[in-house]
Amino acid sequence: MKFDSVTRTIAATVVVAASFGLAACSTPEPAEERDPNDVRVAFYGDSYTLGTGAADADNRWSTVVSEQRDWSEFNPSVNGLGFINNRTTFGDGDLPSQIIADGPDIVFVTMGLNDNFSFGARASDIQAQITDDFDRLTTALPDARFIVVEPFWYTDERPDSVETIISWVEAAAAASGADYIPGASHWIEGHPEWMASDGLHPNDDGYAEMATQMDQALRTLGL
Repeated sequence: MKFDSVTRTIAATVVVAASFGLAACSTPEPAEERDPNDVRVAFYGDSYTLGTGAADADNRWSTVVSEQRDWSEFNPSVNGLGFINNRTTFGDGDLPSQIIADGPDIVFVTMGLNDNFSFGARASDIQAQITDDFDRLTTALPDARFIVVEPFWYTDERPDSVETIISWVEAAAAASGADYIPGASHWIEGHPEWMASDGLHPNDDGYAEMATQMDQALRTLGL
């Protein structure tokens, strides 16, 4: 299948998913009681971090690595969301504002996949928003440790935009002094059996592989 037709297919699906996901973007998760001694970890991501396609949220990679380390997980990630793609809120009520309000010790940034579907019309906006989001988060959370993950990807075919967005995210991570995990766009490459029935998201086996890869990367970072 040519990438253009793949793009049209996923874009249509993302619009449906985003109609639900963007509501979550503007509605913070309910407050919960927290042990002040817990390491609080927030995840700024899209459906691949939310766990869409998994049979249960406990199977998503973010929850697996959090439980392995006894971290307290805050994961308000949204289906279809990019730095620009399917994003209508910038400031109060968006995901960065929710993460800032949560006051985590560690912040994962796993964004960028969905921006490939806005790249043709909004490349310059995407690049600028990556920098803006990083500056805003790191300024508001000066004591947090930031872990930026190479944007995920889901097919063996890779449009040029994938590498371009990866380069922008990596540069922004370096400029902000964040840790960077490379190679994540290849973690489920070449394994159609790791994809859910929608053909767009990992299944439980795919998320298990992502969790394994993430665990290894975090150990390299001393976490």
